[in-house]
Amino acid sequence: MSVKYMCLLVGTGDIQGPTPGSAEFDQMLAEYGTVTQAMVEAGVFVHGDPLEPAATATTVRVRDGERLLTDGPFAEIKEQLGGYYVLDCPDLDSALEWASKIPAARFGAVEVRPISAITEAATR
Repeated sequence: MSVKYMCLLVGTGDIQGPTPGSAEFDQMLAEYGTVTQAMVEAGVFVHGDPLEPAATATTVRVRDGERLLTDGPFAEIKEQLGGYYVLDCPDLDSALEWASKIPAARFGAVEVRPISAITEAATR
C-alpha cells in the first residue's frame, strides 16, 4: 500500500539560489525537469507546481461570520513556500529519497509530510 506525501519546497532569505536569467538558474530549472521526469517514470509523481512569490498571496480569515482579507502570506517569516510536489510512495524512506533529489533541498529545504488518510477517504 502506498502513501501520498506532500513535499513543500521552502526557500529562505539567507540562502540564495541562482539568479533568474543566469546560466546557473537555467541549469537548476533543467534539474527540476530531470527529477520530475524521473518521478513520472518511477510512477511516484502525482502533481506539482511552482508558486508565484509570497507577495502575490492573499490570506483569508473568517471571524464572527465576516470574511477578512489580508494581502500577503499568513505569516511574516524568512522562509517562503516556493512550490510543491505530491508523491505517491511506498513509504517515508522512499519519499525522503525523492525529496533529496529536488533542487530546492540544496538552496533551502524540502518539508515532507504524509497526506492525511482522512483527506484520502474524503476524495473517494
